[in-house]
Amino acid sequence: MEGVGGDGPSTAATALNQRRHEVSKLFQYYLDKSTPHSLYRWIGTFALVCLYALRVYYIQGFYIVSYGLGIYILNLLIGFLSPLVDPELEPTDGPTLPTKGSDEFKPFIRRLPEFKFWYAITKAFCVAFVMTFFSMFDVPVFWPILLCYWLVLFVLTMRRQIMHMIKYKYLPFNIGKQTYKGKKPAGRGNAMSPRAD
Repeated sequence: MEGVGGDGPSTAATALNQRRHEVSKLFQYYLDKSTPHSLYRWIGTFALVCLYALRVYYIQGFYIVSYGLGIYILNLLIGFLSPLVDPELEPTDGPTLPTKGSDEFKPFIRRLPEFKFWYAITKAFCVAFVMTFFSMFDVPVFWPILLCYWLVLFVLTMRRQIMHMIKYKYLPFNIGKQTYKGKKPAGRGNAMSPRAD
């Protein structure tokens, strides 16, 4: 009889762990399925941002949560715009950014890939949205000072990042593959082709 009573909590814990594992696998499955659909992912995140902004606007509070969220997003943005290997800090033998026009082209590899950038921003807005339901996070502050301080941080950080981009001649955005067209023949076009039978 003692053995039957001792199995109850361990069986419940095992079932709970198994259920948590199944939910985690299902979440990962749908997350993996959303990977190639970047436009729809960003539209969903934009809807979440609007929902969060409306909640903060109508409550007229939680400005410190919004400030912390802004600092976190700024940190993510720096990682998104930075190369994986910073040529200023680590001279390596591996792939580096070209510094001269005669250097071999090496693709830009981000320190924080787009999917991880999106996932971190979405998760941050979800956490911030949940935090707006708890009054202990509603610290009374004068929000214009926080906004001005964040804008100063943004301008200084982006200025430093842009100067780094100019110094090492890289652009962290993909504007498509460049195509080169050969010289067009002068004259009548295809009438002078070598296969004129």
